[in-house]
Amino acid sequence: MVDAANQLIVELGDRSYPIHIGQGLLQVNGVFAPYIRGNQVLVVTNETIAPLYLNLIEKNLSRYQVDTLILPDGERYKTLHYLNKIYDRLLEKKHNRSTTLIALGGGVVGDMTGFAAATYQRGVNFIQVPTTLLAQVDSSVGGKTAVNHPMGKNMIGAFYQPQCVIADTATLKTLPARELYAGLAEVIKYGLIADENFFYWLETSIDQLMNMCPDSLATAIMRSCENKARIVSQDERETGIRAILNLGHTFGHAIETAQSYSDWLHGEAIAAGMVMAAELSKLLGWLSPDDVLRVRELLAKCQLPLWAPHTMRSDTFLELMAVDKKVMDGTLRLVLLKSIGQATVTSDFDHQLLGKLLKNRL
Repeated sequence: MVDAANQLIVELGDRSYPIHIGQGLLQVNGVFAPYIRGNQVLVVTNETIAPLYLNLIEKNLSRYQVDTLILPDGERYKTLHYLNKIYDRLLEKKHNRSTTLIALGGGVVGDMTGFAAATYQRGVNFIQVPTTLLAQVDSSVGGKTAVNHPMGKNMIGAFYQPQCVIADTATLKTLPARELYAGLAEVIKYGLIADENFFYWLETSIDQLMNMCPDSLATAIMRSCENKARIVSQDERETGIRAILNLGHTFGHAIETAQSYSDWLHGEAIAAGMVMAAELSKLLGWLSPDDVLRVRELLAKCQLPLWAPHTMRSDTFLELMAVDKKVMDGTLRLVLLKSIGQATVTSDFDHQLLGKLLKNRL
């Protein structure tokens, strides 16, 4: 049995689902059973995660017809070409509408598997099994699924909720340090946008998190998921408050796209993007210089980049930001900070200040 004390619910009416957080969940016999309605299961994973956890998953699913697909590892493979490999495997193995897809891996695997589930035979069930910190606190929760396009990140996708999220914190033990630090960027984001007390806790606990203290990691994951679940429950399809979850993402996605989704990890690009958003908020008179310094110092302790690559030109930034999903009727909207713990989505800012920011600091 999974301990109910370590779960929370994303409240979305008939699409509500639990997030289970804990050590060793993948070894709990029958942990998937309540969320599988048919006999067919397709486990989608990648070449890094498969040798570590695929056998464990298959053992837990011994009563089902289990098929697997192992994809290359990396953001640059989050494309329609590799998405089609999921459909190919489902069709080759004759999976029907009662099948369940299981996403075993980080954000790339979760996004692609979720989109495949949303579109295969007009929608089948799927389960998120995130194995990176970033995926456990962010991408596995909320139902955003997508693949990238060469002209923009996550431009082809759907809102589609999983049956559950099973976040086994034991999988973080095999996470490379760089991936851990990148995940911390998304953790810090929750403090910045909606939870000042959490941001303060992170400032005082960052050393324990960097050293992978189990209790501190569990607290950070639970608090991050609580914040995201609360926001998603209010705005499932990002027509309002949910957009604040994208702090740093308009800048960060431009960085990732300019690099053709290579070089930097997603969390690294978001860290730089959050600093840029904080600096623009300061130029607008909303965020104090001391608070900007706090943001920069916390991200720096996580060994994360504090600005975009020096090779990026300001005109490239503006061109890529113009195709961001938060652009409405040709108007760029940004997630900025009124204070630590209070984010806002706005198009009401001086675009000359944005240009100044990009030209002077890139």
